[in-house]
Amino acid sequence: MSSHREAPEIAKDPAADSTDLYAFVSPDKAGTVTLIANYIPLQAPAAGPNFYEFGDDVLYEIKIDNNGDGMSDVIYQFNFHSENTIPSTFLYNDGPIESLTSTNWNRRQLYSVTRVAGGRSDVLAQNLVVPPCNIGPLSTPDYAALAADAVYDMGGGRSVFVGQRAEAFFVDLGAIFDLGDLRPIANLHATFGLPALAAAPGVNSTAQVNVSSIAIQVPISDITANGSVPSNTAAAASSVGIWTTASRRKARVLDTKGGTGVETGPYVQVSRMGNPLFNEVLVPLAQKDEWNAQNPVDDKNYANGVAHPELSALLNVLYPGAFPNLAAYTKPRADLEAILLTGIPAGVVSPTFSTLTGTTQADMIRLNVAIPAATTPNPLGVIGGDVAGFPNGRRIIDDVVTIELMALAGATIPLVDKSFTPDAAVADATDGVTGAGLTFLPSFPYLGTPYSGYAVPA
Repeated sequence: MSSHREAPEIAKDPAADSTDLYAFVSPDKAGTVTLIANYIPLQAPAAGPNFYEFGDDVLYEIKIDNNGDGMSDVIYQFNFHSENTIPSTFLYNDGPIESLTSTNWNRRQLYSVTRVAGGRSDVLAQNLVVPPCNIGPLSTPDYAALAADAVYDMGGGRSVFVGQRAEAFFVDLGAIFDLGDLRPIANLHATFGLPALAAAPGVNSTAQVNVSSIAIQVPISDITANGSVPSNTAAAASSVGIWTTASRRKARVLDTKGGTGVETGPYVQVSRMGNPLFNEVLVPLAQKDEWNAQNPVDDKNYANGVAHPELSALLNVLYPGAFPNLAAYTKPRADLEAILLTGIPAGVVSPTFSTLTGTTQADMIRLNVAIPAATTPNPLGVIGGDVAGFPNGRRIIDDVVTIELMALAGATIPLVDKSFTPDAAVADATDGVTGAGLTFLPSFPYLGTPYSGYAVPA
């Protein structure tokens, strides 16, 4: 949900709404990386009679730049088609769905996976099954088994899973979008002539909601330049840039019978996602839909929002006197430019750590594939001393809201400007949500079992 509903047009099109992207070296399968692209945000589990599904008219893609030019070199494409197998019923299912081939399951969805690289397209798999949504104990009595059967081995060391998962992104949306209120320091939020609120623990606004995930696990050599397996963690060649997109056909003609349509023409990108919260927080509202349609190579057009982030300038207004050093700092934010647009050069964090992909300014999650998965991961990633975490890739346990809030508040400025002293309040620049209570799987696809509509009120 770090990019859910972040632009006016995509807010109207949840099936194409890229909401989160995760990219990490697989912790339990050496030599592979896992890429997870989430769509269709804020799914209420009890959402019948028509449950959530991917768009048959949407092209979903996970893209990799392995030479630092902000353009894709490797693409994984996902296409869907849906079918009704029981024409006489209004129901999603008319009995228990105990397998992916159950005759009780009416509305089902299939998909194909294609890898595009070096000017050729290779179909990796066809007619794979998306498991049903998690309805309840009568309709989906053993959902974990259904989902496990939907993990497919595509050969060549590649695995794929596509389907509903429990939302892993945790954030206090209700407070943050209420004029930047951070509940743990709400007592300092005295502005606009309004009294300060009482300090309080954060509230996870995405608790007990689901999301639709496209997850793929591939060998490191599948995404690197020349099929290499880099070992030098300080080398730029060890880092790749990753983003995800959704595209629709340029023209659609609606039929008066049933309101269905026919799509034609080339695909037009309507959504993309790289670093969490980039379009959500750093791009002006008037440019958000335009940003969604661009390639990362064009992100120099939006770099001013990174070099001079509006939220950083507002912090001392929203929290008077709490961030005086930040308020006095007028230089472009070279720290954020490195973290979000070019990658971090070797020597900034440590001599052996780098996510640098080059000088091209592009919003991509940068993953250093030569850095192994952490044995004891820290949710604060690099700023917490764990170089295997965000902004080196993004794991599902990473607290990206706190990491980015602390960075915006000035925590990372000393990495590039030793003369700057972060304000004491930077340690409190958090929404107060830790992800406590979330459960994950120990192996691919890692995201937890989706919440049941029977067990969670609508």
